[in-house]
Amino acid sequence: MDTNETLRAHISALVDGELPQADAELALAALQEEDGKQAWDRYHLIRDTLRATPAPDLSPGFAERLATALAREQAQLPSGRGDIAEGGISGSGHDVTEPASLTASLANPAAS
Repeated sequence: MDTNETLRAHISALVDGELPQADAELALAALQEEDGKQAWDRYHLIRDTLRATPAPDLSPGFAERLATALAREQAQLPSGRGDIAEGGISGSGHDVTEPASLTASLANPAAS
């Protein structure tokens, strides 16, 4: 492990409260440098993201509404064009475009 990797590992352990006292001085010195400050910020962001509260449960019937909306959108897609210039992605003979009505119908299930 090179010196920079070692310092980043020490900073990560410091963020997690798991750095042995013997390595604290080295890690704290690294935080005085720009690379150390960036690593500190990055590891805090990673930790905060991993500890974030889980997303709320989906509303009842969400999966069914999604399946219905996807089926409806699939039926409306043109076939055989393969035209990327129009905003689609050429694949197995079908253009795949972002279906705006799918987003609208999922956001407002009463409108479907």
